[in-house]
Amino acid sequence: MSKQRSNIANFAEQPAKPGNNSHFMKSIVGSVVVILFATAFSLMRSSAEETHPGDMHLYPAASIEWKAGPAALPPGAKMAVLEGDPTKEGPFVVRFQFPEGYHIPPHTHPKTERVTVISGTLYLATGEALDRNSAKKLPAGSFGYWPAGMKHTAWSEGETVIQLHGIGPWQINYVNPADDPRNAKKSP
Repeated sequence: MSKQRSNIANFAEQPAKPGNNSHFMKSIVGSVVVILFATAFSLMRSSAEETHPGDMHLYPAASIEWKAGPAALPPGAKMAVLEGDPTKEGPFVVRFQFPEGYHIPPHTHPKTERVTVISGTLYLATGEALDRNSAKKLPAGSFGYWPAGMKHTAWSEGETVIQLHGIGPWQINYVNPADDPRNAKKSP
C-alpha cells in the first residue's frame, strides 16, 4: 500500500515533459473527475434540501378545507387547494367538489389538464359537437388527461370530487362567451 502511495506522490510531482501527452491527459482527466464528483454531490445535497421533511403536507379527507369554487366556474362548485397556487406560474393540485347534476359548459384550457375522479362520476364529452350521448363515463378511481385547447364539457352524476393536477396559471375559456359565469356578473 505504501508503494502505491509513493507512486501516486511521484506521479503528482513529475513535471510534464515536452511530447509527454499521457501525463497531461491524466492530469486533465483527474481534474474533470474531481469536478464531476463535486457537482454531483452538490446536486444531491440541494435535492435533499428540496424534499426536507419540514415541507411535507398531508391532507386526510376530513381535514381538507373546502371553499366556494372560482368565479370562472358555474355556482355550486367547491374547491380545495392542496398544493401550489393555480392562479400563478408553476405546478398545483386542487380538488373540486360538484353537486349532483353539476354541469360545466363547453370550454378549453390553455394547458394540459390531468384529472382523477376521487368519488362520484364525471361525464366528459369532447369534440366539435360536444354531444352528451358520446360522453365518456369516468367513475371513481378514473384518471384522464387532455391536451391544451381541446373542447370539452363535463357534468357530474351524484356528488362528485375530482382532483386536478396542472401547471398554472389555470384558466378556463368557454366556447360560447355567454356560458362564462364571469360575463353573467357583468350584466345589469
